[in-house]
Amino acid sequence: MKDYKNYTVWQKSHQLTLDVYKAVRNFPKEEMFSLTSQMKRSSSSIPTNIAEGCGRNTDKDFARFLVISFGSANELEYQIILSVDLDFINPAEGQILLLQIEEIKKMLNALISKINNTNAKS
Repeated sequence: MKDYKNYTVWQKSHQLTLDVYKAVRNFPKEEMFSLTSQMKRSSSSIPTNIAEGCGRNTDKDFARFLVISFGSANELEYQIILSVDLDFINPAEGQILLLQIEEIKKMLNALISKINNTNAKS
């Protein structure tokens, strides 16, 4: 079993989740059960799936959960774009969040590739 807290990608995605929770605090109340809730779920899904994957017995399972994290990052990326377009998040704050997501997606992709390449050699 791997300790998910040792992965930089988990640390960065955890910080992203904290930043998203802060960003949605000022969303309109009518968005509480729609976009606000969706963004909280998709952001927290990234580190959650990394953690769950670390608890699995095989690298193949770990990679599968990393792919789910990547999908959640894509989902959150769109939700941030939408939030900026709706003027719920200012463009500068949105750009910071989008850069965090871009970095996390690159890290996830690299880790998935590393695992898949290791498994292909076995």
